[in-house]
Amino acid sequence: MSDSNELAETRTDWAEDRTILANERTFAGWMRTGMACLGVALGLKAVFSGFSPTWVPKLVANVFVIVAIFIFWSARNKSCQTLRRMQDHATTPQPTTNMTLIAVVMTVGAIATGAILWWL
Repeated sequence: MSDSNELAETRTDWAEDRTILANERTFAGWMRTGMACLGVALGLKAVFSGFSPTWVPKLVANVFVIVAIFIFWSARNKSCQTLRRMQDHATTPQPTTNMTLIAVVMTVGAIATGAILWWL
């Protein structure tokens, strides 16, 4: 009987490790989605640069910058929440400080992109 309990525990441990790795892939996917929002913002500004009044395309582009920032922080918060609930076994998860640092850097980049869009 102890062998079946041991196998069940091993399978549970592997499942937690797979969940940790899936969480990191999901975090990366949401970061890519945020970057895509920044790409849409740049594209809108480029396509509608001749539009009058000029503040309209800038405003619409900056909506996507704000959405990107929201996505970055939502991904960070959800990923850190998931990691707190998991216990690693055979894998080493990314520290939550790394996810926070990535979100901060991406946010600074998004804000800089938004500012540049207003100056162009």
